[in-house]
Amino acid sequence: MMGGALCILSSVLLLVVGAGVLRANADLAGDKQALLDFADNLPHSRFLNWTESSPVCSNWLGVTCDKDGSRVIALRLPGVGFHGPIPANTLGRLSDLQILSLRSNAITGSFPSDFANLKNLSYLYLQSNKFSGPLPWDFSVWKNLTILNLSNNAFNGSIPSSLATLTQLDGLNLASNLLSGEIPDLQLPQLQLLNLSNNNLHGSVPKSLERFPSSVFAGNDLSFQNSTPHPSPFISPPCDLQPRSKTPRMLNGMALLAIVIAGCLLALASVGILIFIRRSKRKGEEMFSGKLPKMRMSPEKAISRSQDANNRLVFFEGCNYAFDLEDLLRASAEVLGKGTFGISYKAILEDAVTVVVKRLKEVSAGKREFEQQMEIVGGIRHENVVELKAYYYSKDEKLMVYDYYSQGSLSTLLHGKLGEDRTPLDWDSRMRIALGAARGIARVHLENNGRLVHGNVKSSNILINPQQYGCVSDLGLAAVMSSLAPPISRAAGYRAPEVTDTRKAGQPSDVYSFGVVLLELLTGKSPVHATGYGEMVHLVRWVHSVVREEWTAEVFDVELMRYPNIEEELVEMLQIAMACVVRMPDQRPKMADVVKMIENVRCLETNNRPSSENRSERSSPLQPAVRSSPTPSQ
Repeated sequence: MMGGALCILSSVLLLVVGAGVLRANADLAGDKQALLDFADNLPHSRFLNWTESSPVCSNWLGVTCDKDGSRVIALRLPGVGFHGPIPANTLGRLSDLQILSLRSNAITGSFPSDFANLKNLSYLYLQSNKFSGPLPWDFSVWKNLTILNLSNNAFNGSIPSSLATLTQLDGLNLASNLLSGEIPDLQLPQLQLLNLSNNNLHGSVPKSLERFPSSVFAGNDLSFQNSTPHPSPFISPPCDLQPRSKTPRMLNGMALLAIVIAGCLLALASVGILIFIRRSKRKGEEMFSGKLPKMRMSPEKAISRSQDANNRLVFFEGCNYAFDLEDLLRASAEVLGKGTFGISYKAILEDAVTVVVKRLKEVSAGKREFEQQMEIVGGIRHENVVELKAYYYSKDEKLMVYDYYSQGSLSTLLHGKLGEDRTPLDWDSRMRIALGAARGIARVHLENNGRLVHGNVKSSNILINPQQYGCVSDLGLAAVMSSLAPPISRAAGYRAPEVTDTRKAGQPSDVYSFGVVLLELLTGKSPVHATGYGEMVHLVRWVHSVVREEWTAEVFDVELMRYPNIEEELVEMLQIAMACVVRMPDQRPKMADVVKMIENVRCLETNNRPSSENRSERSSPLQPAVRSSPTPSQ
């Protein structure tokens, strides 16, 4: 009896599970067919890799599925060149859709009525199309709607009062349409972003919306219940809104003359102070030009150092350089850069040999510990790791000697001034630099029984080899320095959150820093850069803020927009970068895995040997992880 009951129960469970699997497969098949019907019936100028035979969840451009791979939850197709109305009964069948972005196309017609079936919709981006007609009257069907952007279309009629039912709404952009009538009183405490500018609205702005800057209502015939609306955060209040004195005052001639004289004296004093500061800095930092700075050693040591084995230049095996410390000190030197761990010089010796000398600062390690670390670093031989040729250690000076790379650094290529010496980096070059640097860091992580940390990954420490691949330099120094000092300006953007908190670097923090480098390559922006309003912006935060809304072309460097057929690779590389810069260290991929991910984005035929013999089919290795969270940051 018991055995029979168990058998029956097992059969029932199998039937339930089987029914669930069949239902999931049927749902995904239905979503796939809906997308195919949409693409087949809406003309578009750019290629979509959607076919009956390819898997929708892992291959289709712009499509994201849930973590089970059973339903389509996001569709992002900005700038694909769609033109014409959205075919009826296509996208409306994607009943689990949470994110829809069709921005920057040329879609016409009215707002699709079957979008009312998308009851799980949270983010809707239809801006910059050619939609017309009235807005949906009942927005309450999208109770989860968080962002709604319908700007730059030709929608007309009034703003529906049903928008007030969207209690989750964070952003509403209806700018640059043909909307008319009065603004309804939208009691939406969650609303953070609003733009109703450039319509045909009239009447007064509801009191509940007066907390927004006046610029979001510009281009309409609107008045404010309060006489002084909230000014735009980026625009100074007009002169007539500035507080005025109750009694007019006039300056007489003598007072005006006194003000002018005082101003001139103040200006002269400021110039004098600036000149003094510059001269002081030049005296204090004579190392920035001319010869390499002389060693700060006692006369006794200076006399005997050529015979003193404890204060000599130590060369590594296989190095064919033939110079000593005196030759190095006599060399003509040019500053290449001042970094986190010291100053780098380009030194040209008397026999025309050119090397790079790094003068370290704030070394906390003793001589033995320093030498042991240098032996580890100097023993690395890899085409994507800048080889340490020699080092010098004394009580007062610590030097490292490298080969000179005439192609320069990634930082210079990306952020230097355009001109005869620099042209914009094309996409192939950026891919090679990223792949080479990734291979170099992965090789570093294998050293010292898999415990070696680079500790200072940034674009200025990625040099370009003759094959145009990235090579990492300045590795392993974090272990011999004082706990990491506060970074200088741009370097702050590379530091992982845990390094900022603990001042200690690890291999996961190298992965984070490399992710920032990838974002640099993709965006063309520095890791910390200023906006047009002088505000300092961290690159990772900026990308997160944009991606939080949708995958948007605004993330990518405008220089890359002229290269055709790279959109998939851009998105895949962005996914890799975002995986590297997640906040929790244990959730970041290993560098060896990052190398494979980049190799899978594109097979680069080169003499620079790949790290894996067998390449998998071209796909985005991060897509399953990305699909696991149906947020707009996907």
